[in-house]
Amino acid sequence: MKKQQSLAKSDKKPAVTAIIATSSRQERSPFPIVGIGASAGGLEALEQFLGRVPANSGMAYVIVQHLDPTHKGIMPELLQRATAMEVFQVRDRMRVKPNCVYVIPPNRDMSILHGVLHLFEPTAPRGLRLPIDFFLRSLAEDRQELSIGVILSGMGSDGTMGLRAIKEKAGLVLVQEPASAKFDSMPRSAINAGLADLVAPPEDLPAKIGAYLRHALIIAKAELPLEEKDQSAVEKVLILLRARTGHDFSLYKRSTVYRRIERRMGIHQLNRIFDYVRYLQENTQEVELLFKELLIGVTSFFRDPAAWEQLREEALPALLAARPAGGTLRAWSAGCSTGEEAYSLAMAFKETLEQVEPAKNFKLQVFATDLDRDAIDKARQGFYPANIVADVSAARLGRFFIKEGNGYRVGKEIRDMVTFATQNLIMDPPFTKLDILICRNLLIYLTPELQKRVLPLFHYSLNPDGILFLGSAETISTSTDLFGSLHIKSRLFRRRESVLRAEPLAFPATFTAVTPGTHKELMMPKPAVNLQSLADQLLLQHFSPPAVLTNDKGDILYISGRTGKYLEPAAGKANWNIFAMAREGLRFDLGNAFQKALRQKEAIVVTGLKVGEGGGIRNIDITVQMLEEPEALRGMVMIVFNDVAMPLEKKAPGRSRPATAGNARIIELEQELQHVREALQTTREEMQSSQEELKSTNEELQSTNEELTTSREEMQSLNEELQTVNAEQQSKIDDFVRVNDDMRNLLNSTEIVTVFLDGKLHIRRFTSGADKLFKLIPGDVGRPLSDIANDLIYPEMMEEAREVLRTLVFSEKQIAATDGRWFSVRIMPYRTMEDMIGGVVITFAEITAAKMLESELRTENERLKGLLEAGG
Repeated sequence: MKKQQSLAKSDKKPAVTAIIATSSRQERSPFPIVGIGASAGGLEALEQFLGRVPANSGMAYVIVQHLDPTHKGIMPELLQRATAMEVFQVRDRMRVKPNCVYVIPPNRDMSILHGVLHLFEPTAPRGLRLPIDFFLRSLAEDRQELSIGVILSGMGSDGTMGLRAIKEKAGLVLVQEPASAKFDSMPRSAINAGLADLVAPPEDLPAKIGAYLRHALIIAKAELPLEEKDQSAVEKVLILLRARTGHDFSLYKRSTVYRRIERRMGIHQLNRIFDYVRYLQENTQEVELLFKELLIGVTSFFRDPAAWEQLREEALPALLAARPAGGTLRAWSAGCSTGEEAYSLAMAFKETLEQVEPAKNFKLQVFATDLDRDAIDKARQGFYPANIVADVSAARLGRFFIKEGNGYRVGKEIRDMVTFATQNLIMDPPFTKLDILICRNLLIYLTPELQKRVLPLFHYSLNPDGILFLGSAETISTSTDLFGSLHIKSRLFRRRESVLRAEPLAFPATFTAVTPGTHKELMMPKPAVNLQSLADQLLLQHFSPPAVLTNDKGDILYISGRTGKYLEPAAGKANWNIFAMAREGLRFDLGNAFQKALRQKEAIVVTGLKVGEGGGIRNIDITVQMLEEPEALRGMVMIVFNDVAMPLEKKAPGRSRPATAGNARIIELEQELQHVREALQTTREEMQSSQEELKSTNEELQSTNEELTTSREEMQSLNEELQTVNAEQQSKIDDFVRVNDDMRNLLNSTEIVTVFLDGKLHIRRFTSGADKLFKLIPGDVGRPLSDIANDLIYPEMMEEAREVLRTLVFSEKQIAATDGRWFSVRIMPYRTMEDMIGGVVITFAEITAAKMLESELRTENERLKGLLEAGG
């Protein structure tokens, strides 16, 4: 607070210290450009602003004001009296220089490219043009973080969308204090949108710009990369954010996070990040502001129009053609911000459906989610400022929107297609069985490691051939096996079936609400397991001979060393199972040892095995062990092959003796052994056949298990969707309750009896007091009003109600009651939000006192008239 007070004192000085030393240096390097938007009442504010800007501020000032297109512009001459800087009326292709002021000419739109101003003939009719938005958007693209937007006095909401673009590029946004503006609509629009970094009277704004840039320059001179203590401070900022909001921003790109922190430091004139950590600890509101800053909720209707046209004309028709008639397409807009893209999808779908497949009667259900609860609340309202005309065509405005006050509200047809909910894309379960998934300009703020896990999550969520729609700066370069390109420039992709099942981002099985101020431990995602490096490390530590790593079914996952002497590919279809590849003499004993290792959970050693034929026979030992650690290899089996030297046969001296009875016995035993071996081989083959059958049964069971797992995941996803719909419905119920309370209090406060009738003149609702005119009870709702007895001497009331329904012209009469009371009875058509006639409204305002006074006045008038006649 002391820093802010000292800043307010310094703002009263007539000048601001120059930021960049020499003009020649400024022209060689990028310099800040201040875009100033003003309209009605803006001249006085501009003079106050420029009167406090020093001649050598190091910045350029470009003024865009709503000017009369039929009159010659004299704004430069008027402003020149308020500043020592040169003031120019912009000419086409004029290069911007620091310490100068540039004013838009009448009846022109203006843009900037590489520091050069370009003028355009306006295409929109007068009254619908948004020249301030048009220029500020181009300024944001051209100057990035060196763009500064200022909104002064004016009517309407022009400039708000441009300021949003400047915020996206980490520029600075300043707004005139509404109380000091002659017309406060433009400043209030910017403030209500949550875009203003600084709000002050116009004469104080130049000093605040200078102070911000001085601190930004100090921060920029810091050594890069960040020192370890600064890294620690950034992590403390993230911890404070997580403790306050429950969201972990450590998965965001560190450069983005630090750039946003730098902006907030510059606004508060803090030079060291440790000072900003202390400021966050002392000001919880600043934590919320930093949270909003990191969310970067920048969006618009039909952003990147060419991409949306590609979606509407090619991707959606192909999707609809492949779906059965009468079905419901499911879509998810992840990171939807204030809902423009979710509504854009619904509009594009309606247009495509009418042009391509009108007879199939498709429906669309859009789930739109975002981390920002305030943005979701705005999206649910469906109300947007008038300057959306820059992004939405007149035809779409007329069809899908309802004009309300100074903005537009999304029509009920489109609004009912979209369900909004708060969701953390990284931590919460995803929506599944989707046909379309939109996630535009969110992935660019996440670390590459997290992007590699989010894309498989999207693949998991989409149906086969589902559509993924990314932002213009995003790509799927790391997941080309998951998605195929439909139109690379438009960032439209189609889900493809992957040979290897991708591992989606893990998400919790339960939902835990996180309220502000609570602490929630969020685990950092572990890097992907590298099977090769872990296996190599294990072999180097414990084994050196050739070996293979398999799963518990014997499917080979990794091979180390030369194993050709022990394994060979089986004939026919490729089969990487070790039992199919084992050479003759090894297969049977290897299978036994493998099963024993799985059962006993210890190393099994088999010795004296002979592999090969003829002179190529080798003695080998094998070691089979089921692995318990490291964790990533648990449950896998390591098989190691060791060659053993053949024993040398000793030859007896002299001639060999003839065969004896002992030798005959040996031959007999060898023959029996051969028979046993043949029988054993038959048994082995039968066993192998049984194993194949068991394996087939196991695969079926595994398939069933996977189906059950999928069903569980679908139920979990359905639970999330139901919670989302429940939150949406609860929000609507709360709104309806508030509206109902307001309406009831309004009707009761007027003391005017009101009866609502439907198109058949049946009672829909009535206010308190109606039972004093009509014999009404709550159970009469739905009955014809003509069936209810009343005290009015008005037999033609129902006939006149029908006439009002027919002609839509209201009726008003003064009617007496049987007890002497008088009422003004007014019958009017009942109009819905869609401008449909839904019945009539009859009001009964008691005028008994007025009638009595009228009677007394008439009597008095007659008396006075008689006196005058008698006196005459």
